[in-house]
Amino acid sequence: MTFEEFLSARLASLLRYATVLACDPHLGEDIVQEVMARAQPRWSRIAGAEVPEAYVKRMIINELASWRRRRAASVVPLSLAALDAVAEPQADHSAAVDERDAMIRRLAGLPIRQRIVLALRFYEGRTDAEIADLLGCRVVTVRSHASRALATLRKDFPAATARIGG
Repeated sequence: MTFEEFLSARLASLLRYATVLACDPHLGEDIVQEVMARAQPRWSRIAGAEVPEAYVKRMIINELASWRRRRAASVVPLSLAALDAVAEPQADHSAAVDERDAMIRRLAGLPIRQRIVLALRFYEGRTDAEIADLLGCRVVTVRSHASRALATLRKDFPAATARIGG
């Protein structure tokens, strides 16, 4: 498969994947663009891999983590409360959209490894072992990240967990 064939077949999927991991469509586009620019000159080696898409997805994960480290070193992060005060979202009359937006904000507030684990588990449907292999860590570490992330999300939505019985 040539680079151009791979790009035409998988670009939309890779953009969705990066957007889910980054919780930001613009950042997702930037990350995919950067990864594709680095992958093109090495495509013959990447295409020789057993599953080239998995290799490219790993590159996306690494680029997102790298971007976050570079950004964290140069920018003082705002708290979510300060972010709400600076960029108040437009009022929306749809409760479902409001809930989705609130969840995306909560997910964006998680540490990057926890967010990646949740995205791989719930968006990609990967097992803990597959996630551990992708991230280069142990299965117990994946479970720990997932547990902490879900506990943080449950803490932010106490009414929802009370209804569910959690």
